[in-house]
Amino acid sequence: MFRLGALVISALLIAAVQFSAPALSKPTIVGPDKCQNCHKAPHGVWKDTKHSKSYKKIHKHKTAKKIVKAVGEKRMKKSAICANCHYTVVEKKKGKRKPIAGPACESCHGAASKWIAIHNDKGVDKATRRANAAAAGMVRPDNLYDIAANCMSCHGLENENLSGEHASAMLENGHPLNPNFEVVEYSQGSVRHRFYPPDVTKNKEMTKPEMSRFFVIGQAAALVSANNAVLKTQHAKYVEGQNKRIARAIEILGNVPDAAQFLANPSRDTGRALADAIKAKDLTSIVGNELPSSYK
Repeated sequence: MFRLGALVISALLIAAVQFSAPALSKPTIVGPDKCQNCHKAPHGVWKDTKHSKSYKKIHKHKTAKKIVKAVGEKRMKKSAICANCHYTVVEKKKGKRKPIAGPACESCHGAASKWIAIHNDKGVDKATRRANAAAAGMVRPDNLYDIAANCMSCHGLENENLSGEHASAMLENGHPLNPNFEVVEYSQGSVRHRFYPPDVTKNKEMTKPEMSRFFVIGQAAALVSANNAVLKTQHAKYVEGQNKRIARAIEILGNVPDAAQFLANPSRDTGRALADAIKAKDLTSIVGNELPSSYK
């Protein structure tokens, strides 16, 4: 009897360690106000974008109300489906979640609860601090593949939390799907916030070589995103849009020698490897004609 009790107690202790709240807890959103303490200029840019301004009005749109009803929800701001891409949602007391803004800093750079303190720790040398923050889940601005992938997850209507059933219902009721979304065009216009040393007061434009690299990385992220998306549903409009993204990405990347291994096995890991392989290369001779001439 004692031996059996000891085994039960041991099993419970192991379970407590394996399934404790800290072990299972996912990083949570802290909100853009925490970021503006240090990043005032980028925050100022964000405040003037559609990402920010949509928070106050998108739920009032007639089509939005129709879509919310179609996915079985009553209010857009209370809908977890809509929150995937349209809101920044923070955890409040007693487990309640509240949307406080439109898409913001953490939509691209990752939920910050586990990395913001590391990122802000000025007592650690910069290289170590950056590495530790990235290990804790921060998507740094120089991690171009993951930045592009985060853009694609919403603009490609492929968020991992969005079911095929919901995607179909959304499209049937007027939700847009832009198969031509391209990350350079949409990141270097109104949302551009490149305040880097030595002059952190200047919102720097990308050079052509930088654009060429980001363009290629964006196509890689689009291909992975669309490959995942096309498996969600057989909805004709959804499949057509995703197949268009796939064909476009394959066409462009087929001209980039460094993309051969990625095309043989498109994935997040091979996408990151491609980004690393071209990080110092000028690809304008290959994709220069594809680069946008204006920005959103």
